[in-house]
Amino acid sequence: MKTIVIAIQKGGQGKTFATCHLAQDFTEKRKLRVAVVDLDAQGDASFTLEAHDSGYAASRLFTDSADAVRAHFSARDNSGLTLIHADPALIDIEQPLTADQACDALKASMAVLGEYFDVAFIDTPPALGVRMTAAIMSANYMLSPIEMEAYSVRGMGKMFAVMNNLLERNPHLQFLGMLPNKVEARKPRHQANLASLRESYPELVMPVKVGLRDSIGDALEAGVPVWRIQKTAARDAIKEVRQFADYVFEKMEITQ
Repeated sequence: MKTIVIAIQKGGQGKTFATCHLAQDFTEKRKLRVAVVDLDAQGDASFTLEAHDSGYAASRLFTDSADAVRAHFSARDNSGLTLIHADPALIDIEQPLTADQACDALKASMAVLGEYFDVAFIDTPPALGVRMTAAIMSANYMLSPIEMEAYSVRGMGKMFAVMNNLLERNPHLQFLGMLPNKVEARKPRHQANLASLRESYPELVMPVKVGLRDSIGDALEAGVPVWRIQKTAARDAIKEVRQFADYVFEKMEITQ
């Protein structure tokens, strides 16, 4: 199983959008067995993917034994898309467990999930804490969606400082890049900030981008991918999201 974490130390950047659409694309188009682990106690990904809920709470990945994880998933059909939903107990993970303990526990649980799934996507909270650290330490890949506002672009320096530290501890982690998200072509500041981001981090910005599209919000609320939104206005969003998913799939080098 290959694991990708979607993380950035700021809310509202599009982590849930990226997690849900990549998971749905990989399930439908690539025919993979996909798990989504929602570590954000706010549970937005869990809301969108509720129809695929496994009945297993994400906090249990930090507290259950490997045998307990195995017992749950060996007793169900894990084909298609499977959600490991966010639950209130995730908040408690930040207190009793050290970062190292949380990392060890999550790694052990993810190893068991690897017996049943081809790919796992981990959605994270918008702050560096025990859960985000454990997710990054447990992953093979990482990507960061980012909107084109000045305060988001300026914050990437801090994110890279953190990431470089974690890369030293997880040398197998590959950063797939930043996804320019919610880009409005008619806003000069968005275009200027995108150009600045590409100039500052030429190797770390994806060659694809996603615009600010109402149809994406409609899709997340309806619990479906944007390509199922029956609106002419969704065409541009569908094209952009598919290009994004194709890029990530290619970079992950998944053998089907």
